[in-house]
Amino acid sequence: MPLSPRRLRIPEENGTMLVEPPFAQAPDLLAEHRPDFDIGGQSAAALRQTARAELLAAARRYTAAYRDVAFLPSGRSLKILLAGHQPQMFHPGVWLKNFALGRLAERHGAVGISLIIDSDVARPTALRTPGGTAENPEAAWIPFDRPDPAISYEERRLEDADLFASFAERVRQRLEPLVAHPLLTSYWPIVQERLRATGHWGAAVAQARHRLEAAWGLHTLEIPQSVVCDLPAFHFFLAFLLAELPRFLPVYNGAVTEYRRQRRIRSKAHPVPDLAVDGGWHEAPFWIWTADDPRRRRLFARQTAGKILISDRAKFEARLPGNNPLAAAERLAELRRRGLRIRSRALITTLWARLFLGELFLHGIGGGNYDQVTDRIIERFFHVPPPAMMILSATLHLPVPEGGRTFLSGSSNLEETDKNVCPPGVLLRTTGQQLRELTYHPERFLDAPASPEVESLVSEKRRRLAAPPTCENARAWCHAIRGINQQLQSHLEQVRRKLLLQQTTAEARAKAEKILRFREYAFCLYPEETLRPFLARLLAEV
Repeated sequence: MPLSPRRLRIPEENGTMLVEPPFAQAPDLLAEHRPDFDIGGQSAAALRQTARAELLAAARRYTAAYRDVAFLPSGRSLKILLAGHQPQMFHPGVWLKNFALGRLAERHGAVGISLIIDSDVARPTALRTPGGTAENPEAAWIPFDRPDPAISYEERRLEDADLFASFAERVRQRLEPLVAHPLLTSYWPIVQERLRATGHWGAAVAQARHRLEAAWGLHTLEIPQSVVCDLPAFHFFLAFLLAELPRFLPVYNGAVTEYRRQRRIRSKAHPVPDLAVDGGWHEAPFWIWTADDPRRRRLFARQTAGKILISDRAKFEARLPGNNPLAAAERLAELRRRGLRIRSRALITTLWARLFLGELFLHGIGGGNYDQVTDRIIERFFHVPPPAMMILSATLHLPVPEGGRTFLSGSSNLEETDKNVCPPGVLLRTTGQQLRELTYHPERFLDAPASPEVESLVSEKRRRLAAPPTCENARAWCHAIRGINQQLQSHLEQVRRKLLLQQTTAEARAKAEKILRFREYAFCLYPEETLRPFLARLLAEV
């Protein structure tokens, strides 16, 4: 089956949401039948049951360390809804997923679990923040830590305590002329408290945000993907894939190549790089590093004499039992205790989550697009229909008064105090067209009555236009028309100055609007009184 050419589009208007399929279809998605199949000599249903039990127990332990989990429903047949994101200060459109996760879980008697993707490299270490005035804003990156070293969130510790401690005040001072009372002022003290407890700023950012969600009535669990990758069921899955790499790799690469071809993507890095084959070595879709050297490296595996040799092709090698996934999983657990880290990469993270952990996965637009590759991998390697997913995103502009207009969080439109104000993009296009007309058709801008000299020039141009050029006189004809247009310009200097001023003003307004309407400002730059009605309104239909 060829990949679907479906492309998911960002909701452009302020206060609008993309949800596909609609929330009303959630009961049907949660009730989808999960076919059984063999995986490493055991049934997928049995592995799924074990994996879900381990996930729930681990997520409850992790979340209970920093917030109450008494809300967790009970029952062996408990349904699980999942979402995931890096431990960042993401924008409100991403934050919407967390609230939808909690609302859907509560509505359908399930539990919502958010995966903290802490195996990604911890960047950026700064927050894009607008400053200046509404008429002349500027955006800058405000750092909360030094950018080095380039290691995962799981391993990343704070490099500059002074930058971190002063971060909220530096952001507030820059932002305050545009946005009053940003959530950051109450959020950052919680981040600092969680940093003291965890030692990792990624975990602190995520746990503080989750505590804030609890205060707003949201009941979900969270768990780092690193913890998921260290659970016994995942070790079994990892051992199975390592043993099946020669068969799995062509399926994986084929789905990625098809995605690129369907969307005319030339970059070999998107949506993910191909897995490499080098002699008997096959690249696995996992990262590997050690406690002594926490830099992420690619994982390779090789079948040899009834064993599976795993390596980063540089410093590390280890042998696993080749024909026994259970024994190989035990060996992986032993290596983990010795400091080895093996973490799933993007498509495998969601493949495992969707196929074995939950009934429904909530994606953002990027993940929803890329996970169409995962769909094909599931279909072609496991020979089962891919489980359901829901794609969510939204757009919310900062509530900044801008040149007589204000972006209102509860409205899908830009409300203007002056209804006659032309949007800067339209004004730029119109002014550009008028300047072109002024160059090539200056007679259209002349006031009546005109001087005899001007009337003579206009009459001469009309006479020449009435007699189309021939092959013999085309060059002379063009030069004559161009000369007349040039002579008329001297009588329209005031018009040109006015249009050029209008163009400069429109360019400044367009630049300001681009900064102020940027949809990816972090949620903590918004006031609570803007965020809460926005989230409540979009989720009312749940």
